[in-house]
Amino acid sequence: MDLVASGILHYDFSLLGRLVLAAVLGGMLGFEREIHGRPAGFRTHLLVALGACLMMLVSEFFLSKYNHLTSTSAIRIDPGRVAAQIVTGIGFLGAGAIIKDGSAVRGLTTAACLWVAAGIGMAAGTGLYLLAVMVTGMSVGTLMFLKRVEKRMDKVRYGNLTVYCDIDPVIRQMLEDFLVSGGWRLVETAVEKDKVAGEVRYDFVVSRYGGMESISLVDDLAAYEGVRKVRFR
Repeated sequence: MDLVASGILHYDFSLLGRLVLAAVLGGMLGFEREIHGRPAGFRTHLLVALGACLMMLVSEFFLSKYNHLTSTSAIRIDPGRVAAQIVTGIGFLGAGAIIKDGSAVRGLTTAACLWVAAGIGMAAGTGLYLLAVMVTGMSVGTLMFLKRVEKRMDKVRYGNLTVYCDIDPVIRQMLEDFLVSGGWRLVETAVEKDKVAGEVRYDFVVSRYGGMESISLVDDLAAYEGVRKVRFR
């Protein structure tokens, strides 16, 4: 009886250790997102990893409890179903972290972190401790160091340019010629005319390879006659 009780107690501590490991690793991943002010931070990643670990433990319990069932039984146990539903369910949570702001899409990295946090929790729940720790270290390293590498890379960058000016069709052609001559590419253009205020609003989605040089762009456009206000973001 003591041996049985000791075995059960050891197993319970093993499950508790898995939950604690999942919470710690998920919290480490979320801490990086928290210090950068992302919508899904420390608590969210911790809970995602912890919940995924708990679901895997429940799946493991079902398998051990009903392992006597055969393929001809009325009830069939497939532990892989729980893992599949975790992967599917975390997609809805990740979608809530993605925000589209004009031409820019924000939150993709945070959504990917939530997906990885769920995977870390699943690995800890199934006893793959070393794998969970290694993936956490690789993920935190990617977030902390590769971002610096990305900033130094020359790539096509997008921006939203808004120009308020007098109602004059010549001004639009002047704006487009200026952008093209400066190496900017016009991706999209929207026009809004206000007869009461006597002005036209142009919304340009522009792109450029390399640096954006937003301050000089705004200063140069604001210096043109007929341009009332310029905003770039």
